[in-house]
Amino acid sequence: MKRLIATLAAAAALTGCGYNDFQRLDEQTKSAWSEVLNQYQRRADLVPNIVATVKGEAQFEQDTLTRVIEARAKATSIQVTPETLNNPEAFNKFQQAQGELSGALSRLMVVAERYPQLQANQGFRDLRVTLEGTENRITVARNRYIETVQQYNVLARSFPTNLTAKVFSYEPKPNFTVQNEAQISTPPQVDFSRPAPASKP
Repeated sequence: MKRLIATLAAAAALTGCGYNDFQRLDEQTKSAWSEVLNQYQRRADLVPNIVATVKGEAQFEQDTLTRVIEARAKATSIQVTPETLNNPEAFNKFQQAQGELSGALSRLMVVAERYPQLQANQGFRDLRVTLEGTENRITVARNRYIETVQQYNVLARSFPTNLTAKVFSYEPKPNFTVQNEAQISTPPQVDFSRPAPASKP
């Protein structure tokens, strides 16, 4: 009987100090992070098809295309592990690489507007719609992750749950930065003063 009472008392103490909340939010952040990775991978898988379609336009700006190819290679070369969530340096490196790919793809789509034949290509139009949908999915997944990490970090820094965090090594997790969000949402500057390439007969 005494052992049962002691067990119940320990369980109540852990509940009161936020241990169960840490467990719940830790699992939620992992789940949210997995969805972020899934959507980023979905976008990366689209890039080869987009590049192949754009290459069909012989006069397309190769510098813009090259930046997309290089940005995708950089983003997909970063090894992401569960430990990435607890490593600010690795997390920021991953975040920066994905931001560069976002910027490169955004610029490619803006430049593509100068090519009538490319805009008339049904395959390209379909890929563009799919990419836009994927970018929306990425935004939703990132927002869910940001909200979950914020809840977790508040728990890790607040008293008295911060004492539980120290005892069980629940460190605050890195999050997507406001600076990165602003950079991604800023449209690229493209010079449209040059005449668009003439359509081929």
